[in-house]
Amino acid sequence: MALGGGTFLVQNKVLPGSYINFVSVAAASATIADRGIATIPLMLDWGKDDEVMTVTNEDFQKKSMKIFGYAYTDDEMKGLRDLFLNTKTLYVYRLNGGGEKAANNYATAKCSGTRGNAIKISIQKNVDDDSAWDVITYLGVDKVDTQTITAITELEENDFVKFKTFELAAVAGVALTGGTNATVTNAAYQTYLDKIESYRFNTMGVITTDNTVKGLFAAFCKRLRDELGIKFQLVVYNYQRADYMGVISVKNKCLDGMYKDDDGNKVYPNEAAAVYWTLGAEAGCNVNASVQNKKYAGEFDIDVNYTQAELIAAIKAGEFVFHRVDETINVLEDINTMVTTTDTQGDIFKDNQTIRVIDELANADALCFNKKYLGVVPNDKIGRSALWADLVKIRKQLEKIRAIEDFNEMDVKVEQGDTKKAVVVENIITVVNAMSKMYMTTTIQ
Repeated sequence: MALGGGTFLVQNKVLPGSYINFVSVAAASATIADRGIATIPLMLDWGKDDEVMTVTNEDFQKKSMKIFGYAYTDDEMKGLRDLFLNTKTLYVYRLNGGGEKAANNYATAKCSGTRGNAIKISIQKNVDDDSAWDVITYLGVDKVDTQTITAITELEENDFVKFKTFELAAVAGVALTGGTNATVTNAAYQTYLDKIESYRFNTMGVITTDNTVKGLFAAFCKRLRDELGIKFQLVVYNYQRADYMGVISVKNKCLDGMYKDDDGNKVYPNEAAAVYWTLGAEAGCNVNASVQNKKYAGEFDIDVNYTQAELIAAIKAGEFVFHRVDETINVLEDINTMVTTTDTQGDIFKDNQTIRVIDELANADALCFNKKYLGVVPNDKIGRSALWADLVKIRKQLEKIRAIEDFNEMDVKVEQGDTKKAVVVENIITVVNAMSKMYMTTTIQ
């Protein structure tokens, strides 16, 4: 007689045998996510067209020339160096991609853009083998690729060019020409927003003084936060009119912030360049921390010429502002543009540390439910009890790292909703904010 076997759902088998289920621990339960992910659209002289590029801090340091066309230390990378002081991963989109690729008789640049015009191809006899040739690719003054070949069929494309078929003969530094950047229109910003909507990040930034573009980004942030539950904050320059917890408006001008116009020409200054550092600092700030009083360690010349009265007015207006503290430049208050409060959203929502906590809760709760419970766990007392336990675990983790305080398990309630498939969750938390003011009374006896 054959023995029974296989898996089981309930203990209702008839044949004798071994019925064994192999299961893993349920994934995506209660965990707090790491921060440090930012996104920004930029005008670049080199880079992939029509694609969101993922760049880690390590990539930027080691592969900056390959990704952006400039070495890490070049002036053109100044803003990104500021941003990566506090950022782990950046999703960057090239706004002015789609121009012409530089070329000559020997090669075509891999990317469109004016930086391709700095590429040169040199061909010379190999010093050790008279039958071989060295084909050298330069970017600016940097030698970025050397291939020793005896036939043109052996030549392979590199990070910067695709080679053509040509006759091997000595040439000295023939430049590629004709590379152009595309003209940036408002449609390019919308294309970026359409592409980035499926990504997940902590902060988004945009380097612009155009209020129309800033308004587009602010509306995008509000729609994703309020309608889709996708939580992030937007960092812009001089746009406190947003009056919204999701938007951070940097007040200070940069006096030396380089940027490029639509034709790729360098223009000085770009007063919005302080967004770079602020974007990175807000993305990298832990859920239990604040950017308040953080020292600006970047490279731009930030205007901090404000009186005490002007600083007070800036805080009241919902402006993120840098100020001078002795010989350093520090963040005055880690606040967003929210000015108008309501009965359900009071002054505490003006503080970005509060927003980080509630965003973390929203993201962690949603991930837990969507990955572990949605369509899987029965909506009965046992199922709701399991969900309650995971939600409590998330809050205990936040309490452990001092992001919230005085948490009581009984403050979380998970109950049957109006339909068989619905659950209703009610909970109370007390957010911790960093110390900001000290009021001291000293009694002298």
